[in-house]
Amino acid sequence: MKKLPKALLEEWMRQYYFTTTLDIGSSGVRTFSLAELRKLADITQIELDAVFFNDSWTSGSIGLRQAIANRWGNGQPNTVMVGNGSNEILYMLASTILNPNDEVVILQPYYHVLWTIAENIGCQIKWWKLLPENHFKPNIDDLKSLITPKTKLIAVNFPHNPTGISITRQQQDELIRAASEVGAYLIWDAAFEDIVEKEPLPNPCLIYKNAISIGTLSKGYGLPGIRIGWCFAPSEIIEDCMQLRDYMTLYVSPLLEIVGQRAIEKLDRLLDIRMQEVQLNLSILEKWIEKHKSYVEWVKPNGGVTAFVKIIGQSDTEEFCRCLAKKHSVMLVPGNCFGYPQYVRLGFGASTEEFKKGLDYLSVHLADS
Repeated sequence: MKKLPKALLEEWMRQYYFTTTLDIGSSGVRTFSLAELRKLADITQIELDAVFFNDSWTSGSIGLRQAIANRWGNGQPNTVMVGNGSNEILYMLASTILNPNDEVVILQPYYHVLWTIAENIGCQIKWWKLLPENHFKPNIDDLKSLITPKTKLIAVNFPHNPTGISITRQQQDELIRAASEVGAYLIWDAAFEDIVEKEPLPNPCLIYKNAISIGTLSKGYGLPGIRIGWCFAPSEIIEDCMQLRDYMTLYVSPLLEIVGQRAIEKLDRLLDIRMQEVQLNLSILEKWIEKHKSYVEWVKPNGGVTAFVKIIGQSDTEEFCRCLAKKHSVMLVPGNCFGYPQYVRLGFGASTEEFKKGLDYLSVHLADS
């Protein structure tokens, strides 16, 4: 395997996530403390003290997989594999499913792990592009035009990061039908599935045998540091991933598994708290955008906690974001991390107080730029 390129998004986060005071660039809701999580999820000290630091199951503990299967699947834990975050899941899936010269259709922008591994393997990548001139609205006909009988895998993430755009249930049905007509695997990255205006879209794995649905506690539930991700997948895919994992991380920590399991079992409590904050922040952002429409353009997101905002007059926002961090200690993510240099990813998952402060500094910076 060739040396992998730098992951521009992660490189940016390393530089500024820990060194700025206000974060209005991240893509997740505000994190919970252990004390908050223990209270919300009814995790007792006795339960934590009972954990032994033994090895764990390669695919994840039965309790954690059962909790995931109960909430998002059909109740069958053998359809679930748990990983150290969805990054590891994506890495294993790409590395085991794909071979040189395979045809792969990927939504653009998409998180770097899948497409860089596919590119490194030597796959032929076709990009299903979300176009600014179409307000980033997904066009299923454009997708269908890319699919051929040779298509091995199709990968999408809805609600989409960074634009916040999603698709309808009818469009999802069309997507699944298009994949099934050629027998392609469909990776459905559902990191934000519960952060939506209406009902979440269903798990495609309950409809299509070659679907692979990915989830994580990082984005919509305020628990990125737990590093719990998972996928629903066909049994042969899970088996191949477990064999690869024998050369990697082996398993997830049993302490994190029990904490993750309890969090999922009480997930609505976490979600309700953060959704109230997200909805308030989005309304604040909408008013802020209207007030600053001579500086910025956007398409209002209908899912997730990010907006993709165009900075008018900026052909490349990287220096704009660097100056914002240096002068005001505020983190935004430049669009070149996603292949759209005129844009920035603006996250509204922070506390409302911090979010307002971040927007105030951004207002000053826009006026000065």
